[in-house]
Amino acid sequence: MNIHEYQAKELLRRYGVAVLDGHVAFTAREAAEVARTLPGPVYVVKAQIHAGGRGAGRFREDPGGKGGVRVVRSLEEVREAAAAMLGKTLVTKQTGPGGKVVQRVYVEDGCDIARELYLSLLVDRETSRVTVIASSEGGMEIEEVAASHPERILRAAIDPATGISGFHCRKLGFGLGLSGPQLRSFEKFVTAMYRAFVELDCAIVEVNPLVVTKKGDVVALDAKVSFDDNALFRHKELEGLRDEAEMDPKELEAVRHELNYVALDGEIGCMVNGAGLAMATMDIIKLYGSSPANFLDVGGTATAERVTQAFRIITSDPNVKAILVNIFGGIAKCDMIATGIVEATKTLHLKVPLVVRLEGTNVELGKKILAESGLAIIPADNLADAAEKVVRAVKEAA
Repeated sequence: MNIHEYQAKELLRRYGVAVLDGHVAFTAREAAEVARTLPGPVYVVKAQIHAGGRGAGRFREDPGGKGGVRVVRSLEEVREAAAAMLGKTLVTKQTGPGGKVVQRVYVEDGCDIARELYLSLLVDRETSRVTVIASSEGGMEIEEVAASHPERILRAAIDPATGISGFHCRKLGFGLGLSGPQLRSFEKFVTAMYRAFVELDCAIVEVNPLVVTKKGDVVALDAKVSFDDNALFRHKELEGLRDEAEMDPKELEAVRHELNYVALDGEIGCMVNGAGLAMATMDIIKLYGSSPANFLDVGGTATAERVTQAFRIITSDPNVKAILVNIFGGIAKCDMIATGIVEATKTLHLKVPLVVRLEGTNVELGKKILAESGLAIIPADNLADAAEKVVRAVKEAA
């Protein structure tokens, strides 16, 4: 689950992470009132959407104008900047050409910046540890830095048994060229971020840029926080931070039915159980010359009702020209999945080709249910066979 910058900063502030003073505003008048409570005389007005690259982005209504992050020097300029953003569509590298409508802005106090750095925490799947990533190239996309200057990316893997220590912070700080008060401020900052990451069950916490002020303080100028959906049951208070307007309607519907769904821009809808199998399914679709329209993992406890909801979500995408179901029966047995597929096909009056590959527990019974359904379901013997058939079905339909 993703949240807005202003929400992320408020959470991080509670853990002792240094952030600038600021508040959210939903109208231009509110933005000016917020600025009046800040020290000034420099203010920053930021569009709040779930996407990066806001400063370099452009508004569809004013493509030649300024982006979604603006530095201003008076209350009137705050009001004008907010009015120019609210209700407008901001297009960035991460939003895609469709952009996102700005429904709120964050008004923040200015800052005397001496240096810009990069800092993030994430779970490294290879080491099974929380890893701190830092770079002297703040303000740039970390992927660009990794491609052009990999030596400028620093890492520190934290053993969960011992947690973060001063050693980790000093190692990163020295690598960034920090010393004296800057190093002490950095150590306090990173320690607080690590505590927030672990206690809130985050998937990623990213600060870009992390700035060193002229006074030597280390402060988060931006903040991106994403939570592990599987741990949200432990943090009911975080559910209230979800902004449903920022979510794809299909993804929102999937959340309500406990389905893992991510919309993509392809033409073959996928329904799979297990994230690894889902990734392999998408890869082989690409290998056979087409592209997936979604990632959808129905999980190991799929029921007939959840299968029907999964089909409903997949078919709500007008770009879907065929559906591939790839199930390895374990806890969710093949006969149960087959029954759900038959019920969903009848209920939704499915009009696109459907290819089904079943394997695992009760597979023969599942195949029998599909064969005797009287429906135009295309069976597949293995994953390669399934991919070949679904790609062919799309071409024939076209």
